[in-house]
Amino acid sequence: MRQEPQISPYAESLLVHFRRVEYLKQEALALPGLDLNQRQLCDLELLLNRAFYPLQGYMDRADYQGVLERMRLADDTVWPMPVTLDVSEALAARLAVGDQLALRDAEGFLLAVLTLSDIWQADKAAEAQAVFGTDDPARHPGVHRLFFETGDWYLGGRLEGLHLPEHYDFPELRLSPPETHRFFAQRGWRNVAGFQTEQPLHCVHREMVLQAAREAGTSLFIQPVVGHSRPGDLEHFTMVSCYQEFIKAFPRNMAHLGLIPLARRQAGPREALWEAVVRKNYGCNHFMVAQDHGDPFMHNTDERFYPLGAAQDLVRGLEADTGVRMVPLRPMVYVQDMAQYVVKEEVTPEMTVKDISSAELRRRLELDLEIPDWFSLPGVVAELKKAYPPRHSQGFTVLLTGLSGSGKSTLAKVLFVKFMAMRHRPVTLLDGDIVRKNLSSELTFSREHRDLNVQRIGFVASEITKNRGIAICAPIAPYERSRRLAREMISQYGGYIEVYMNAPLETCEQRDRKGIYAKAKAGIMKGVTGIDDPYEPPMNPELTIDTTEITPNEAAQEILLYLEEQGYVR
Repeated sequence: MRQEPQISPYAESLLVHFRRVEYLKQEALALPGLDLNQRQLCDLELLLNRAFYPLQGYMDRADYQGVLERMRLADDTVWPMPVTLDVSEALAARLAVGDQLALRDAEGFLLAVLTLSDIWQADKAAEAQAVFGTDDPARHPGVHRLFFETGDWYLGGRLEGLHLPEHYDFPELRLSPPETHRFFAQRGWRNVAGFQTEQPLHCVHREMVLQAAREAGTSLFIQPVVGHSRPGDLEHFTMVSCYQEFIKAFPRNMAHLGLIPLARRQAGPREALWEAVVRKNYGCNHFMVAQDHGDPFMHNTDERFYPLGAAQDLVRGLEADTGVRMVPLRPMVYVQDMAQYVVKEEVTPEMTVKDISSAELRRRLELDLEIPDWFSLPGVVAELKKAYPPRHSQGFTVLLTGLSGSGKSTLAKVLFVKFMAMRHRPVTLLDGDIVRKNLSSELTFSREHRDLNVQRIGFVASEITKNRGIAICAPIAPYERSRRLAREMISQYGGYIEVYMNAPLETCEQRDRKGIYAKAKAGIMKGVTGIDDPYEPPMNPELTIDTTEITPNEAAQEILLYLEEQGYVR
């Protein structure tokens, strides 16, 4: 949709007058509705609070195509990222241009009304190639999310906002663009550099940011991302507590902390340009860009998807169009001989460089080992220790997967008894049949419902793990995708141990106490895993146990030994 470039981001709001709110509430009672997921809620909030200025709603097809092909809206405004409302085919089929759609949060609370100007089926392969540089979901997590977690139909149209999504946590840090503009003006900050992050910050980051800000002659607006977590991310209460400790290490009146509910795409150079434009709306005229900014593998020093420096080049090349100056972040390392951080490119061979990787940091936290002051601030370390207690104090999940008759339920009962005898954590047994009866009784044995059953088990196990208990899960869980989702849900809170019960089908048939295989072969029962429905063996289980010639007690001992080696039990 064509925008009004003369309107400033803080002069117009997409939140309507309170009298209009009451009218829309009444109108929405008869409208079709959509409960937004976490990613969609992030986009909606930034549309409504004008962080996504000049967008006045979700892009129509003309703007969308312009973004894919030229990184510009139809009116030629620089904008590198598609912002559309994705929906299912079933919902799209019920809608027409000119219709209105009520947008609600997960609890059904009305947030906005969308008046549709466009409806179309997405060409996800073309979008992936344009935005991410590949259409292979195995190579890029952003493509995987686009293909498997995003609706196939897109809606465009103008928004009328009734309320911003509710946040009861850290309200003093959730500054809108108008609020940051006023804050900077009150402080007398004429040049402000935005710095976005989603990871814990340590001493090296302080030195990098300070040096970049001093060279550019700017104040600092440090704006971490919250609201759309991904597997492996720390929960945001810990993250924000770390940032609050980190900001204390800066000179007074130089830096300010705020939060942004941004759903990151991890699109490399496009991501960096997008974030620069968004930071302009928050009042920043500079933006700090790392060499690997927006790379999906930016925290893995051995792998990159985008060329180093590509993000910096793109943001720098469009400074005249965006009005945002690119401030490069130069990598720094700690030189032991000098007891200080030095720009990496200035390090000479005779210097002794020290570093602690993210994996090593987590290992030290979990094993309660020393973390030196040169690496991280004491306040940050104290907050991280609350999130990463020693492994023997963490919760964990053991997921036993295999064919019916492979010994899952029997082994789960043995493990339950052994864990209960240890008397140091609460233990919950989530056997496949018990879960089917009490949690998933309405589900069939279709692929979709099997995945949903495992997803439910994963959610319950993640809550048990988060609260430092032990969950023993024994579903068939025949598909790798649903097992991977369970791993992602659980491993962010504690240990996850996947055990593949590798018993051949012939052995399982001999143990067929329920008569499942006999009924399947007689044609009485359909959809039996191993007969007329596939079982996908785990790709990377922590343990593989062949139960053909091993007793349940011996199998339990193997698992206990592994848990002891990993530090989960003593």
